[in-house]
Amino acid sequence: MSTAATSPRVPRARVQRRPVHGVLLLDKPIGLSSNDALQKAKWLLRAEKAGHTGTLDPLATGVLPLCFGAATKFSQLHLDADKTYETTVRLGVKTTTADAEGEVISERPVACTAGQVVEVLDRFMGPITQVPPMYSALKKDGKPLYEYARAGETVERKARHVVIHDLELLEMQIEGGAPFLRLRVTCSKGTYIRTLGEDIAEALGCGGHLSALRRVVTGPFDASACVTLEDLTAMDEPQREARLMPVQCLLPDHTTVTLDSENSGRFLSGVRRRGAWPDLDRVSVFGENPFALLGSAHVKAGELIPGRLLSPLEIQQILERSPVNQPVLAQQV
Repeated sequence: MSTAATSPRVPRARVQRRPVHGVLLLDKPIGLSSNDALQKAKWLLRAEKAGHTGTLDPLATGVLPLCFGAATKFSQLHLDADKTYETTVRLGVKTTTADAEGEVISERPVACTAGQVVEVLDRFMGPITQVPPMYSALKKDGKPLYEYARAGETVERKARHVVIHDLELLEMQIEGGAPFLRLRVTCSKGTYIRTLGEDIAEALGCGGHLSALRRVVTGPFDASACVTLEDLTAMDEPQREARLMPVQCLLPDHTTVTLDSENSGRFLSGVRRRGAWPDLDRVSVFGENPFALLGSAHVKAGELIPGRLLSPLEIQQILERSPVNQPVLAQQV
């Protein structure tokens, strides 16, 4: 009786995770979900903890701030940031998803003039209302809308109020076989660019969908400061870590308060401190010696009231890796 030889099981390499603190500005590639891009960057940095500050569609590219370690405590603050996109609206062809990923559901001739395009774009400036698209991650009864859409269901969605701060026409082609508008949009949080593009095309009488979308600015972060996954992969570990911005870059609109050693310790324990500070809604609190971010706070009636706090271990780890840890856009009081 013969027995079949079995190959020895090759053990899989395990990544030794480590504490990493800071923000990586990633230029997300097309085709990857925001979470997939996050997991790749997390693996490359061998980071223990990571999160992002709001998603981009798989077909979108551009600025995706990734938060590691202590920075994840402040990632929610960035969800409120204004954003700027460059997008191409393909006119005359409507799809199920309002972008190039969906199936074509209607085709109409494009008969608008350049003057009508300018007039319609002016109509979409300022405060507007949008009905969120069915193909979105917005939840209804605990389930993402895209799950209903994939099952062929349409559910009622409440219109939401957003603001289009700027809407610039970068390029226009309304004749020929593939008419399009290329736009630069600066908008408030919660704006669906797919819905905006579809609504503009509908107002022009021809319908349309997004054929390209790129986020070029989000809050204080610009695409010019981003790194691609390809470049990140080619770097060694010290080079990757050098691309990390300090945690306090997420607090650019916070006023800086610096505490001495005794008050720093009490503040980190969640104890309010008293001082001659004016009332402030957004404060970033630093320890004086050594200089290090302690957390966020607000000031009311002369009391510094702790918000999100770093742990002593996180502060120690940041100081060990960043001997010089200066505040970003600090306004001292």
